[in-house]
Amino acid sequence: MDVRQLAALVAVAQTGSVTRAADVLHLVQPAVSRQIRLLEDELGVPLFERTRQGMRLTDDGQVLLEHARRALSELERARAEIRPASGELRGVVTLGLSPSFAEPISEALVRRLAAEHPAVRPRLSIGYTRHLADWLDAADIDLAVIYEVRPSSAIETRVLLDEALWVVGPPGSDLSPDRPVRFRDVHERVRIQPSPTHAMRTMLERVAAEQNIALTVAVETNSMDVQQRLASAGVGYTVLPSIAVAKDVERGHLSGAPLLDDGLRRRLRMALPRTRRLGYAVRGVAELLIEEMRRSVESGAWPSARWLAEPGAARIGPR
Repeated sequence: MDVRQLAALVAVAQTGSVTRAADVLHLVQPAVSRQIRLLEDELGVPLFERTRQGMRLTDDGQVLLEHARRALSELERARAEIRPASGELRGVVTLGLSPSFAEPISEALVRRLAAEHPAVRPRLSIGYTRHLADWLDAADIDLAVIYEVRPSSAIETRVLLDEALWVVGPPGSDLSPDRPVRFRDVHERVRIQPSPTHAMRTMLERVAAEQNIALTVAVETNSMDVQQRLASAGVGYTVLPSIAVAKDVERGHLSGAPLLDDGLRRRLRMALPRTRRLGYAVRGVAELLIEEMRRSVESGAWPSARWLAEPGAARIGPR
């Protein structure tokens, strides 16, 4: 079992076709078929079912796929940790981001990387905080930017910023970015709620209980895109992070206002693994990401946010 065989397995599993896998791997089709056959011969079990719809993994193939992905990912990390004599950063870095700020931050980060570290290839994994923490624990990602996180001996976190949540509604409503409001004054119109397991729902329920008011629930969803669409259509108001709605409010697709309640501010953290070495490329990506986030706050592109990190926080030392 070697790296070429594992790469062939992953490529065929992802594409469902030996032909398409050969294109991905820049090989001829017989070479890919041979790698799969050698794997099956060595293990003594079929790894794929050959169907009219394409190549489908068997149960044994699915088990091997998980280990193959992990092994190839570790090899990529090893390459990223070995810095060439030229000092050039290189390798694949897997970054976990929340959907609420992934689009604006990833765009700025990818541009910086292309200009300053073109040999680094970012791989962006988007998920909610609990998923990102699990992925970091499992070494499926190299670093993450997350909101509140459960205590873990395997994860180190550094506070970066906090932001006020916004109440948003349809265009033309009485909400305005320059007129912050309290949740008590708008709670009856906040009818579109995050799903009960979402961290923002927990925050809203806590504030409602403290103020002795009841949440109004017309619809629940775990999708911020759906929250925005329903609010824009006039189904009701909803509560979302400022960075997720700032552009739509500016363009007139939504109206919005910051919430004044202290309990409706979210703290954002850089999360790094304690249990494995940070490669040069990972540290380089982390440092550029922190710089771009700080720039976004200080320029006003991230509204209602306060930068909390200490001076020099962008320097990520080796471990």
